[in-house]
This record gives sequence, C-alpha cells and structure tokens, in this order.
Amino acid sequence: MIKGVNYIGEEVSAKGDTIFSTFNPKSNKETSWKFHEATKAEIDEAVQLAADAFKTYKDFSGNRKAEFLRAIAEEIEALGDALIDVYVQESGLPEGRAKGERGRTMGQLKAFATLLEEGSWVEATIDPAKPDREPLPKVDIRKMLFPVGPIVVFGASNFPFAFSTAGGDTASALAAGCPVIVKSHPMHAGTGEMVSHAIAQAAKKTGMPKGVFSNLNSRGIEVGQQLVMHPSVKGVGFTGSIKGGTALYKLANERDEPIPVFAEMGSINPVVALPAALVEEGDEWATQYAGSIMLGAGQFCTNPGLILGIKSTSLDNFIKTLGTEISKLEPSCMLHPNIHGNYEKGKKELSSQGGVNVVADNESQVAPNHAQQTVLTVNGHNFLKNPKLHQEVFGPFSVVVRCEDANELTQILNKLEGQLTGTLLGNADEIKKYENVVDALRSRVGRIIFNGVPTGVEVCPSMHHGGPFPATTDSRFTSVGESAIKRWVRPISYQNWPQEHLPEALKNENPLGIMRIVDGKHTDTKI
Repeated sequence: MIKGVNYIGEEVSAKGDTIFSTFNPKSNKETSWKFHEATKAEIDEAVQLAADAFKTYKDFSGNRKAEFLRAIAEEIEALGDALIDVYVQESGLPEGRAKGERGRTMGQLKAFATLLEEGSWVEATIDPAKPDREPLPKVDIRKMLFPVGPIVVFGASNFPFAFSTAGGDTASALAAGCPVIVKSHPMHAGTGEMVSHAIAQAAKKTGMPKGVFSNLNSRGIEVGQQLVMHPSVKGVGFTGSIKGGTALYKLANERDEPIPVFAEMGSINPVVALPAALVEEGDEWATQYAGSIMLGAGQFCTNPGLILGIKSTSLDNFIKTLGTEISKLEPSCMLHPNIHGNYEKGKKELSSQGGVNVVADNESQVAPNHAQQTVLTVNGHNFLKNPKLHQEVFGPFSVVVRCEDANELTQILNKLEGQLTGTLLGNADEIKKYENVVDALRSRVGRIIFNGVPTGVEVCPSMHHGGPFPATTDSRFTSVGESAIKRWVRPISYQNWPQEHLPEALKNENPLGIMRIVDGKHTDTKI
C-alpha cells in the first residue's frame, strides 16, 4: 500500500534519487518502506499546480468546500486498521492513542465543514452609502475575509494525524479557500502518504481542482526551505521546535515578499499551586500531575514542565507525593531515537545545574527509546538566576520551584518566556488574594486554566491554542478550533461596487442567509 511517493495534485511522483526510511522506535529498527525525497522540479510543479488551483478554488462556495472536507474524513476512516497499524509502527504510540487522534482529526475536518455551511465566518460588514450625510456624503463600503493563496504545512512529529497531513493547519487552510502543500514529517512519511491518498481520493470524488492538495517527502530541511521561499506560496503553518519555527519565520521574512509563518513552538506550561490547593488537595493534585507529566511520554506541547509554589510544609508534601506517584508509572516509548536522545541530553543538563535536587528519577532497565521520567526541585532564587532551568525538556520531565513568597512567585512568572498555557490551582477566594500572580500568569499565556491539567486541548470555537513568543510566532491566532481559519485570510473592502459584481456575502439580498454587520448591527436580513 505504501509506495514511498510524493503526491502532486492527484498524481504520484518519485523522481528523486534521495531515499530514506521511517523508524519503528519500539522495535528499534527502520521500517521496510523507502521514500523518495521531492526534487526541486517536483516542488515547483506542486506549487504551480496550487497557484493554478487557487484561481478557482478561492471562489468555491462554502457548501462545496464543506463537501470536500467531509469526504476527506470519510476517506481517512475508510483506510481502517491498515492506517492505524502504520501510525503505530512509525510513532511507537499505542493503538488507542492512534484511534483517538484519528477521531480528533476527522472531527476537526467536520467542524470546519459545519463552519463553512453556516457561512458567517467571512465577517461580512456593510456600511451602506448615505448620500445626504452632512457635511460630506458617505460612500458605500463593504468588507469581508478572503483567502490569501497557497499554504505550506509542516507536519508535526508528535501528532501524525491531528497536526500533520490532514490536521488542523491543512483543514483550516482548505476551509479558507487556500490550496495546501504539505511538507511531510520524515518520522511518519508512511502515515502521511496514506492520508495523502485519502485526500487525493476525496478531491477527485468532489471535483476539486488539480493541485488543491500536494504532499512532498523530505528527510532534511532543503525541501521545506525551498517551499517557504517559493514566490507563489503565501503562508506557512508549522508545529515543532523553537529552532525550526524561528528559522522558517526568519526565512519567510527575508523573501522579496515576506509571508506570515504561524509556528507553534516550545512551552513549559507553568502551573501555579496556591496554598489552599496544596493544603486541601495536595495529594490528589500530585497524583493527577504525575499522570499529566507522563501522558504520551511527555510529548505533548502542553506538558506541565514547571510547577511553582510558595514554600511550606504542604508544598514539601506535594513534592514528595509527586515523586512517589510518578515513580510508580511505567516509562513509555518516545517517537524516535533522536527525540529520546535529545530528552536524555536535556534531562542530564538540567539535573546537573547548581541548587537543583532530584525528586524522582527512574533508573530501572527499560526498552530502547523508552523515556525514564524525572522531576527536579529548586528554590526560587536559583531558578531566577539560571535561564537554563526555564527551557523546555521535551519528554516526561518537570521542575518544581519553591518560591520564597508571592512576590518571588510573581517575579518568576514575569521572567518566563511566552507559553501556550498557564494553570492556577487553588480556590475562588485566592484568585482575588493573589491577583498579581494571576495577572502575571495571564500575561505570559494563551490559555489560563483553573484547577485542572494543561494536557488535552479541546477542539471548539472558544479554544485558543497559541501564546506569546516563543510559544508561537503570533499570539493573536490559534492553531486549534474554528478560529484557526483566520490565519489564512485577509480582509478586503469594496467601495461603491455594483451589486451584480459583489461577492455573494456582501450583496443586499444576502443570498447566503448569513449573519452580517450592517450599519453596526448584527443581522441576517436583506438590505
């Protein structure tokens, strides 16, 4: 079933001489599949096809694009257990995780389809002409959102379905009316090929223009660089490391025509454990956080890598229980030997820093590429003066900081880099009592959680999965939820245009029946 090819529009292509394989981290050996890295000619062909497809696809109705997205979900589901098997082999993740992530991916596609069918997401705004206005007449001005053009999506290593080939970036860009070229992640190229086949089949069945979707293989960085620099590419979606995301961001801004790069990067997701939480439920929270740190071998972008509390007996008890509970849990397989190696390197470096004590460190014999969990503790003074302790270690790892008082806790939060999430453990009264702590936490994050764990990102309209740099390159946008579509559009105003030449969403008759803002009021009525 897997041929190691690139998908260029509806056609497969394997012109390149550079061949690579994926790796099964559980068996600790390469898979049998061989993949052809895309050549420059194949890159140019994919982007040109996307640019040609954009000429028509941008004007497709919401219902027609929704039909395409729903068909993709159906084709992915039709691949059945064969797709799940490849996912498991290439990621080392369990079958249950694979099936859950597949369901989430299909759910995202269907959510964007529903958004398109309703139609109001284009934010149609109409200010009708007022020729009798004094001292000057008012012209007719109408505005809505339009797709920007072909988008390059980089697949994520840690989510082979939900943040990769048919994941949130691809689904939202296709929903916006933008063709997509995926730079497949080399760690799960087989999974990417199978999903690409599903998308190609859906495109054929629903009559999409050739080039609305392509998938290109690459084991190195050259293909991605060429895609970002191609003049016909108009935007980039990326989920991965700070190093990779910032490199793409810099590259995109060096173009003759700079383009936006929406990169989701590193985050240690600080958790503030206020006194009441530790006095009233310290053991329960310690047990929950042991599980959260270990979830998915710690390979979630929302893994709680930093826990902050004010020094007390209850904090000491929490740390002791956290160490005990996390030590009971079985280490699990990481995505790739390289990721496991980086985890071990980062864990060793932070564990050797001055003033750091090891609370839990699994030293049992484990299978290859299995991550042994570690929890460290340090006082607030040493944490503040050592920026290395502020950095993410991707894996089942967390640092607990004993702060001298609320002022030091606030000072630490203000010194942190931007984060995807921040969590507050406590009670409602403490939100007011520690308002400086709450304000400092909120200023550094995109999502602030009360009495919960950060792992787990609900796909819904209210979700914001983003945050200040370096969590993302633009904290105003989310990569999860229906608002993710806003990354791939720009507003255009029409002034004094004839009715017959206006987009459907802006016509007086409102033929789409959508909600619009007319003269400052939300309405779905005709003008």
